[in-house]
Amino acid sequence: MAEGAWVTVQLTVAGYALALVVALCLCLARLSRFLALRWAMGAVVEFLRGTSAFVQLFWVFFVLPLFGITLSPMIAGIIVLGLNVGAYGSELLRGALTAIPRSQWEASVAINLRKWQYMFFIALPQALIIALPTMNNMAIELLKATAIVSTITITDLTFQAELIRSATGTTAVPYISIFIVYFLMASLITLGFRRLEARLNEGLDVVKK
Repeated sequence: MAEGAWVTVQLTVAGYALALVVALCLCLARLSRFLALRWAMGAVVEFLRGTSAFVQLFWVFFVLPLFGITLSPMIAGIIVLGLNVGAYGSELLRGALTAIPRSQWEASVAINLRKWQYMFFIALPQALIIALPTMNNMAIELLKATAIVSTITITDLTFQAELIRSATGTTAVPYISIFIVYFLMASLITLGFRRLEARLNEGLDVVKK
């Protein structure tokens, strides 16, 4: 069971890191001045959100090899989790960015800041603080979604529980065990995000003063 927990942690951390990158890239693309880029990335977001992560995983792992692209189960799982959760995250981040008062953009123009400087040094730090509670939910949803990778033979918590059930004939003990482990992991994620939010808000209060 410990091995399965460690695999789940790896999937969650790597998948979430990829999801953040995907969310940021899609968000910035959807805020671009280029209409074609906005539409194209909007279609990508809707496709990723509108299709099942389970189907996406099977497509990446079983269909891509037909085109000469073969990925290990772990890499396939990380990519699918990152893309799926990142698509949702891009909309959350976009909403947080649009919540930034326009007066800040006007002030940045007045002091001759470039758009990328405004975005990365003024808008994004504030947007991340605004979106932090929802990003916590994203991390927990990704943690729970890792269970689907057991279908492509990754020995995560769910796969380990199934192995124990098959070997012992006992269903209750292994599945109650992973229920508790998932809950503890989600609780640790929430605790970490709450501490991070408190620290960032504390720093923001100092800046405001």
